[in-house]
Amino acid sequence: MKKAIKTVGWCLLALFVIYTFFFLWKQSQPAPVVYELVKPVKRDIVKKIVATGELEARNQVELKPQVNGIVTDILVKPGEAVKIGDVVAVVKVIPDMSALNQTQGELNASTLDFEQKQREFDRTESLYKKGVISREEYEQSKTLLDIAREKVNTAKSQIEVITKGASSRSGSVNTTKIVSTMDGIVLAVPVKEGTAVSATSMFSEGSTVVKIANMQDVIFKGKIDETEVAKLSVGMNMTLVLGAMQNEKISATLEYVSPEAVSSNGAKMFEIHASVHIPAGLNILNGYSVNANIELEKASQALSIDETAVEIDNGKTYVYKLTSPVEDTEDQTFERMAIEAGISDGIHIEVKDGITENMMLRGIKK
Repeated sequence: MKKAIKTVGWCLLALFVIYTFFFLWKQSQPAPVVYELVKPVKRDIVKKIVATGELEARNQVELKPQVNGIVTDILVKPGEAVKIGDVVAVVKVIPDMSALNQTQGELNASTLDFEQKQREFDRTESLYKKGVISREEYEQSKTLLDIAREKVNTAKSQIEVITKGASSRSGSVNTTKIVSTMDGIVLAVPVKEGTAVSATSMFSEGSTVVKIANMQDVIFKGKIDETEVAKLSVGMNMTLVLGAMQNEKISATLEYVSPEAVSSNGAKMFEIHASVHIPAGLNILNGYSVNANIELEKASQALSIDETAVEIDNGKTYVYKLTSPVEDTEDQTFERMAIEAGISDGIHIEVKDGITENMMLRGIKK
């Protein structure tokens, strides 16, 4: 009995050792490589490039005062429509004391000169009437008097401009009122009532009081990398996707490609502009961020496959056709085939020749 039990024990041990070796051998064997299968499909392939940028009004102006002063009234607010000639703000003049003192001095000096020329003219006129002097001397004296009078009037006008913002000689011109120079929408009013503003001059850009734009004429402004710019030409169609309205697709036409690059984060970028065709009823705001899809080529309902199924070797394109049963995932076999590839959208690639719709092709490893 003991001998039988001992024999059974040795048999079980032997079986355990054999199983252990078999298990270890099985684990050491490489797992079969299984590939996903790709079937050719007819679809539209569009080769495109993407540019980022924003929408802005083609025509926009910044209204600035013609005199230094303080804003006393703001008559518009952002979003409000205005027309040419509408008064948008009023500025109270702050006299420049240095200029005022200088001009006052010029007025005093020109007044004294005028009075002197008046006395001289009175004497000359009296002598001319008596026939003592010639007509030429008389006219010279009168001309000098007229010049002196003009200097006085000019100095007075200067003082009016400094203290009031306009002179009586300028007629209806009023420099204290800021008026719109175009029809459009008020984009921004960067100042408040009581804010001191400076006039535009050759030494200063001046303070912006109101910004106005015509939002009926909008353009796309973006930048594109130097590796893509050579593919562009004026007149190309574009599709704009707005960051604020992802479901809206707006058409546009490329109208400008900058001839000069600018550096941006170490890359050379070219500015592009496109005229935007805004659908009726769509409210566009200035500054919307946009992704612009620029169509380079298109193949409609072309036989295509995933790019993962394509292999490029020495400039030629190949695919691997499944030659084993589809159900046999343990021992897949494939045949290498050359194909003629067309355009690609980065995900799918057009196949012009070399495959049929009913083929199964090798994709990526599972």
